[in-house]
Amino acid sequence: MLRCHTPPQCGRAPLRQHGTRELPPAAAAPGVVVRCARGTPQVSGIEAASPGHAAAATAAAAKAERGDARPSLAERLRLGSLLEDGLSYKESFIVRCYEVGINKTATVETIANLLQEVGCSHAQSLGFSTDGFATTTSMRKLGLIWVTNRMHIEIYKYPAWGDVVEIETWCQTDGRIGTRRDWILKDLANGEVIGRATSKWATMNQNTRRLQRVSDDVRDEVFIHCPKTPRLAFPEENNGSLKKIPNLSDPAQYSRLGLVSIPQDIIDTHELQTITLDYRRECQYDDIVDSLTNIEEGEEKSMNGSASAAPHKEERQQFLHCLRFGANGDEINRGRTVWRKLAR
Repeated sequence: MLRCHTPPQCGRAPLRQHGTRELPPAAAAPGVVVRCARGTPQVSGIEAASPGHAAAATAAAAKAERGDARPSLAERLRLGSLLEDGLSYKESFIVRCYEVGINKTATVETIANLLQEVGCSHAQSLGFSTDGFATTTSMRKLGLIWVTNRMHIEIYKYPAWGDVVEIETWCQTDGRIGTRRDWILKDLANGEVIGRATSKWATMNQNTRRLQRVSDDVRDEVFIHCPKTPRLAFPEENNGSLKKIPNLSDPAQYSRLGLVSIPQDIIDTHELQTITLDYRRECQYDDIVDSLTNIEEGEEKSMNGSASAAPHKEERQQFLHCLRFGANGDEINRGRTVWRKLAR
């Protein structure tokens, strides 16, 4: 099927898998983010400051507590920083020649990696753990890590080699048991929105591998750095990021061992526009998986805020995907992809 390394989120986790992804939420903090908590030492004036200044001060206090008050060389050189309110982060990236594909534009893997990178940078700027998991002090005491349970990416226009992409990211609460991280991608040259993404994260006990409810202490540490009112990368109307992925019928139209099952004629004539992944189980390095794909009838009704009009039906193909264990057939994840016809 497809592998998406994003997401979201923060540093790359040593365990890369297709089921629930063990990645730092900060990065996307899983989404999202994380940081400073109720037990963080107070900084002079923090209580009277604005939420943005309070968040920045708390992050500074966390770094000082670690004996790391000075920014690292990477922090000084990267083209990114917290915004003035301290509740979101922007970073710019130049698309390198080795990050483009056969169409001379950035690949979806490149986009996903940049989303993860900016999420990690956001987490680092807030003073969260830099071990690749963007964990808070309370999370580390409880043995918790962030894992992704949904990732949705839409690309309206792929940047080309030499283009400069500006990515903004922020985190926020998602119910009582999780968090979310959102991103907006722009062409820095003209300010055009070229893509959006969103992800949902939960906390998992790294020893038992079971999901756990986000505790009040963790919420206090994380959400001081989040917008106080909901802010979504995708508009609410006809929001494709919320669309449920149905179970794939068996036998599938396309099936093979391995990770690729999109028909070659689609790969040759189309480019990936939208990808949604729901993570259900972990899989390990030596597991054998089956990749199943069916054509899905029907189209999304909107482009979620893009300036382009929706293409005619014959110009777009939509697929349902399933990765499952070869031994017992249990689902690892479900996916949906939308492919638009290449302009020649």
